[in-house]
Amino acid sequence: MFNMCTYRTYDLFFPYNMSMERRILHLDLDAFFCAVEENYDPDLRGKPFAVGGQPGERGVVASCSYAARQFGVRSAMPMMRAVRLVPNLIIVPSRHHVYREVSREVMKRLHELTESVEQISIDEAFLDISDLNDPPERIARGLQTRIRDELGLPSSIGIASNKLVAKIATEVGKKAAKGGAPPFALTIVPAGDEAAFLAPLPADILWGVGPKTGTRLAELGIHTIGDIARWPEADLIRRFGENGRDLANHAKGRDDRPIVTEHETKSISQENTFVRDIRDDKSLERELHEQAEQVAAQLRKNQLAGTTVKLKLRWPDFTTLTRQMTLPQPTDSAEEIAKAALALMRKVRKPGQAVRLLGIGISGLGPPLRQLSLWEDGGEKSRKLQEVLDALREKYGDKAIQRGKSLG
Repeated sequence: MFNMCTYRTYDLFFPYNMSMERRILHLDLDAFFCAVEENYDPDLRGKPFAVGGQPGERGVVASCSYAARQFGVRSAMPMMRAVRLVPNLIIVPSRHHVYREVSREVMKRLHELTESVEQISIDEAFLDISDLNDPPERIARGLQTRIRDELGLPSSIGIASNKLVAKIATEVGKKAAKGGAPPFALTIVPAGDEAAFLAPLPADILWGVGPKTGTRLAELGIHTIGDIARWPEADLIRRFGENGRDLANHAKGRDDRPIVTEHETKSISQENTFVRDIRDDKSLERELHEQAEQVAAQLRKNQLAGTTVKLKLRWPDFTTLTRQMTLPQPTDSAEEIAKAALALMRKVRKPGQAVRLLGIGISGLGPPLRQLSLWEDGGEKSRKLQEVLDALREKYGDKAIQRGKSLG
């Protein structure tokens, strides 16, 4: 199904002390959304296609096939530009509820290998495999093969002594692969070789080197990670502050961050950039209710409630503003969230005023408060009904079941 021979290993000879050295595995699913769509429609295989919005609707490329990448199509590119590059580009609408379900299946298999798993996105994770007895290459190939055979998904892996180098190893392996097939890459950096592996790579592949920092480094004649490693650390700190210290350490391949198996959720939000600017008040109210439903469902899924509701608006001239309201007590109710967001919107938007983007969020998160009543059980019945609705939306998509207010 996939080209299993297109992979690159940095070094296939592993002088690992199995009992002492830390080994971090970084896994990245290759063109994940596209791979899922190819499983649903095998006729897409080998063809240039992109997952995302339509070109006339401000759509962007969420993911693109490797055949499309041969023509210069990339993720986050405006779909209109992608179609100019590939006039016969096939555009497939996103189905995020399907991608989330497939992602859960992948992560379940990672947790069966080790409980030390840090998921960093829908298609990416770190694993600490230090305590596993098998050689790193065998672990990686076994994991890639299982995900491919059981789920039909290609993946690339990097292994190193820390998260920084493992992730960069994955990127190097993927970029080294040629052709229109998923890379199925495996790149392993033995302990002690981190700095040598990083040295020839461009500086902007290093964490902490964004466009501004990259420009300043280039002005100093610093173009590779090795250039950073050779630059006096004290001067980097003088020029870049604490980021300079991080640059010096990262350039030498140093990174002592642990695998974080749980993340504290600080806020939950939803937003939508409209295909065309919206002026209709009722349409905006429906959108607010839909977003409130999605935010509330995520709160309940994480067994959380929030106290501060935030509204985000963007006008057609790209002016963006945010407003927030603190509630008297935590809530996970879509109705309460929508009511607060609607009140905020009415304070800052005139009736009929055009809106380009609308979003709501909630913060101040903590465990939900449950109040028991001696005389009525309506609250409990409502909660059980909401749990059923959440389960149906999780399985069939956010729009599978909607309240009357959302339908308008």
